[in-house]
Amino acid sequence: PIHSRLHPRLYTPHTHHTSFLSRANQPPPHTMSGKVKKTSQSRSSKAGLQFPVGRIDRFLRKGGYADRVGAGAPVYMAAVMEYLTAEVLELAGNAARDNKKSRIIPRHIQLAVRNDEELNKLLGGVTIASGGVLPNIHQVLMPRKKSKGDASQEV
Repeated sequence: PIHSRLHPRLYTPHTHHTSFLSRANQPPPHTMSGKVKKTSQSRSSKAGLQFPVGRIDRFLRKGGYADRVGAGAPVYMAAVMEYLTAEVLELAGNAARDNKKSRIIPRHIQLAVRNDEELNKLLGGVTIASGGVLPNIHQVLMPRKKSKGDASQEV
């Protein structure tokens, strides 16, 4: 028969034929050159980050900070922001656990930042709303402890 001489990819028997409508919604798997299309991958996933590289890039460009923005600048900035966020959340989570709470509140963030030397230096001029202050009583204000020598002189 004639169909045996046809190329197997070009010839589809009527039993396996799918209608045009069922294939209309599916994108073609190959480009015009015959290469398989790659699925798009975000710059955040390429860099292994959770923070949005594309959004930070847009903010840097539209913010008017500089005339030009390099390709690595938003990636680096996203990485730094993600690291600082993870650091603060880690310490605030520990503060929440110390206070026997399951949720982080501004007080826990305040305790975390002020008890860490480097974060305190970075956020020295920052006020955290509803954060309160560190518990601190100056030594001068504390009552004096009586020594054994003082007790014998009073009697």
